[in-house]
Amino acid sequence: MNSVNYDAVMQKMLQDMQGKRLLLHVCCAPCASYCLTQTAPAVNVTAFFYNPNMDSAQEYEKRLAELVRLTQTTAWADVLETGYRAQDFAAVAAGYEGEKEGGARCERCFRLRLLETARQAKAGGFDCFATTLTVSPLKNAARINRIGFEAAQEYGVPYLPTDFKKRGGYLQSVQLSKEYGLYRQNYCGCVYSRREREQQK
Repeated sequence: MNSVNYDAVMQKMLQDMQGKRLLLHVCCAPCASYCLTQTAPAVNVTAFFYNPNMDSAQEYEKRLAELVRLTQTTAWADVLETGYRAQDFAAVAAGYEGEKEGGARCERCFRLRLLETARQAKAGGFDCFATTLTVSPLKNAARINRIGFEAAQEYGVPYLPTDFKKRGGYLQSVQLSKEYGLYRQNYCGCVYSRREREQQK
């Protein structure tokens, strides 16, 4: 059982980081909405859209466009993106295609995205990096934060641990999505999560 209150750790760290620069990995605009309300008041946020796991270029562009629209409307963050790099996800998913959502394939995907975020944070001179992935009630914050700390150690840039689902974060992201009229998908993004969701239906 995870005993670390990552949300409390985040809040304390943000108090000590006033005005510094955060590179926040963002999976989609709905998840980003709440996460940005928690970080943007304290630090200068750049939303980093690196999601090679998207099942098509069309889905990638749709989610990116919604993130850009949200950030332009709110002025909560700038956006940095890498372009659709499906080959990156294909490489880490190879051999793990049959895994259920939440298994080893997902862990490899989290690591892929957090390592790239850490690399970009180091290259861009950011003070720290984080991810919106912990806002999902389907994702284990302890697991994601462990990977984040490993990426931080590899690239020598501080990691901001989070558990954005705390304090009703997920429900607030749903409400903010309605408020801003955001496109809200019903699957994580990859072809495997989409197939699993369709089978559940």
